[in-house]
Amino acid sequence: MPEGDSIYRLVRRLAPALVGRRLVRAELRVPALATLDLVGSTITGIDTHGKHQLTRLMTEGGEALTLHTHLKMSGSWTVVGAGKRLPGRLMDQVRVLLELDDGATAYGLDLPVVEVLPTAQEADAIGHLGPDPLRADWDAGEAVRRLEAQPDRPVAAALLDQRNLAGLGNLWVNELCFLRGTSPWTPVGELDVSALVALARRCLRHSAYVANAYQVTTGDSRDGRQHWVSGRAGQACLRCGTPVRVVEEVPGDAERRRTWWCPHCQPGPGPEATRTGPDAAAQAWDRPLAAGRGRPSGVAPRSRTARSRPGR
Repeated sequence: MPEGDSIYRLVRRLAPALVGRRLVRAELRVPALATLDLVGSTITGIDTHGKHQLTRLMTEGGEALTLHTHLKMSGSWTVVGAGKRLPGRLMDQVRVLLELDDGATAYGLDLPVVEVLPTAQEADAIGHLGPDPLRADWDAGEAVRRLEAQPDRPVAAALLDQRNLAGLGNLWVNELCFLRGTSPWTPVGELDVSALVALARRCLRHSAYVANAYQVTTGDSRDGRQHWVSGRAGQACLRCGTPVRVVEEVPGDAERRRTWWCPHCQPGPGPEATRTGPDAAAQAWDRPLAAGRGRPSGVAPRSRTARSRPGR
């Protein structure tokens, strides 16, 4: 599922083409909205909260409406220029079609969530979400408070809960646990939650704002080396060489998602509630975020043996 930085970057690409344009054709291809007429409305802005997209409209009659969408696992957006159209083979996937007064058309494909509500009532759709590090109203203290309210909850599950902190998905949660040197199953109450929240904010903002840094957590953008643990099951840890482990998700159980971790660099409870690795990590590995930068000072590079080469 796209994460908060994914949606933020998507909206930054959509906004220049859509904001300020008037709709000359608008189709919402979901049964509940099939007869809603938005033609003549002007797109006044596009915002995000966590993984949710909020496209704000002003109708010809002066009513402020919000088109609320969510990509989940299947959705996507694309914009085609004047005189062009989406390939016919994709038209049956279109859930939102917005033709603009300059001839361009925005298509929302396979969107599992499409709803329209008065802008003043956006809280009905997103009011349950926790603070979002990519929003101007980010509140770190509130994120800490929400996380600390369940001190016995495993940290990975707590971070994935969008009611605590909006925008983190499985990739970032696994990487944050590695960067903080803790097992994904460590209870929240055993951690420095303020430091964890500060790191989450820094990572998401770096990924969202900096060119060539999108979801690169190691500082190395080469294939197979962008992430410390996510998607690297069985491969050598880029820090210590220990094989990265993975436990598969349990369908329908939000507390037990697919999880990657290094048993040596991330001491603490394992998925079987037994401790793995040393008693404590030597340090938190939360420094190398800039694309192209190397590892933290004091950490010697590993030789690139056959065991650690990408693709092996």
